Amino acid sequence: MRWSNQELGVENADALPGLAKLNNLVRTVCTPEFAGMTFHEVLAKSALNKLPVQSQVPMEWTINPYRGCSHACAYCFARPTHTYLDLDGGDDFDRQIIVKVNVAEVLRKELGRPSWQRHAVALGTNTDPYQRAEGRYALMPGIIGALADTGTPFSILTKGTLLRRDLPLLADAASRVPVDIAMSIAVYDDELQQSVEPGTPTTKARLATVTAVRDAGLDCSVFMMPILPFLTDTIAHLDEALRQAKAAGATGVVHSALHLKPGVKEWYFLWLGREHPELLPKYRAMYRGTYAPKEYRAWLAERVAPLVRRHGLHRTRTSPNTGGVLSRSDPEPTLF
Repeated sequence: MRWSNQELGVENADALPGLAKLNNLVRTVCTPEFAGMTFHEVLAKSALNKLPVQSQVPMEWTINPYRGCSHACAYCFARPTHTYLDLDGGDDFDRQIIVKVNVAEVLRKELGRPSWQRHAVALGTNTDPYQRAEGRYALMPGIIGALADTGTPFSILTKGTLLRRDLPLLADAASRVPVDIAMSIAVYDDELQQSVEPGTPTTKARLATVTAVRDAGLDCSVFMMPILPFLTDTIAHLDEALRQAKAAGATGVVHSALHLKPGVKEWYFLWLGREHPELLPKYRAMYRGTYAPKEYRAWLAERVAPLVRRHGLHRTRTSPNTGGVLSRSDPEPTLF
């Protein structure tokens, strides 16, 4: 099937059972351009997501133009969100992508309401807004325009080098509202990077994007998240990572240890058993719950802190739960 010969508003008999239940599914698309992937285009009823009070995060609002992500990161914490449509958080999350094709139009209406208080909005705290599909759907220019035109500050966290396409828009937006950009670059070993996050741009390409953001006159933080125990937590790896981030022009850095909630742990352990089976016993002992032990996290923080200082970087303000970079208009995060 090709993009042009699939009608809108026609139920697709080939749609997966969970998706067939949606009353806002307009079409399901497969194309040779994205071999092995399926796009389920939906009409969003809302664009802004208000985080519940019990989440205890400073950021209140997010936008997710896509659900599922072709980056295919084995450790992605968003994988369980796919199960709400009877899709699994493993292979389906990587290949069955929900696309909110009208998200920019819906967002502009929501931001135009008298009740909108111009709270900071975060993008990229769930799935990546600049994953490969964005090259086809181009949803972000409309989102950026709607936010800037209504005086709404926003932040973007991405692994996608497609961000460069929108740098003129982002520079213009930053002249009107606070805009915070962060590039997620967790792994600085090329072989490991292509193994654990096979759908992402290379580390080199992402570092070049950091430089491009800086050349456009914008700040850009680097997220070294997650740090993988026994794989990327050596002093040599951390030191080299920070050196490269600084050389690329990063204005700040964020780091945290891997966490594995149910639905993610199983998928990551499958990858680990295939690629590094010798580490499985250590991980099973370490991750009895979602988070690495407090002792490990304290050890890691003590290891990273002097390296951050050595390279003249500083810790970027982030939400402790979502990992999203906080806009300059957000309050300081509450750690817990």
